[in-house]
Amino acid sequence: MKEKFEIANSALERLKEGNKLYINSEKCVGDVSQEKRRDTFTNGQHPYAVIVSCSDSRVIPESIFSAGIGDLFVIRVAGNVVDNVQLGSVEYAVEHLGCRLVVVLGHTGCGAVSAAMSDNCGFVKHITDEIKRAIGEETDTVKASVLNVKQSVYKVQTSLAKTEGLKVCGALYHTDSGVVNFDLNNCTHI
Repeated sequence: MKEKFEIANSALERLKEGNKLYINSEKCVGDVSQEKRRDTFTNGQHPYAVIVSCSDSRVIPESIFSAGIGDLFVIRVAGNVVDNVQLGSVEYAVEHLGCRLVVVLGHTGCGAVSAAMSDNCGFVKHITDEIKRAIGEETDTVKASVLNVKQSVYKVQTSLAKTEGLKVCGALYHTDSGVVNFDLNNCTHI
């Protein structure tokens, strides 16, 4: 089991180092070469982490973590909310692809979080109602984004509680600076 925890910790360090590269880069540095495409086609995918992130066009996990083809298993949904569909995708990546790190990545300036703070109708209400349950009466959008991340982390942790050696944590991407803050006090080894 210790080896599985080391895999998760190594993956987290790889994300942090990738984010440092991204902050100082002008272009994406992940490997998207023909060779990498052929390799992942022939040998399959072996992502080192699962990222559950918002669909916001400014939040591109592969770029944010300087990752290339086959490096990350990314699940994107407005407001980075987690329901049974997202949990099924996370479970697939953990059980079938061997990922040992799951990161729920929220971000500043999240439109879904802002929308949850007002009245909504239509299909977006399914998303905003979920966020409202997570944020309660919080009126600060950054604090609300963190609360929303923590709720999704809790759902993943609860759903995959029996998975040995899995690390689940939340992070907040700052859309203005590109910095990812992993210090949300919610990283847990399962």
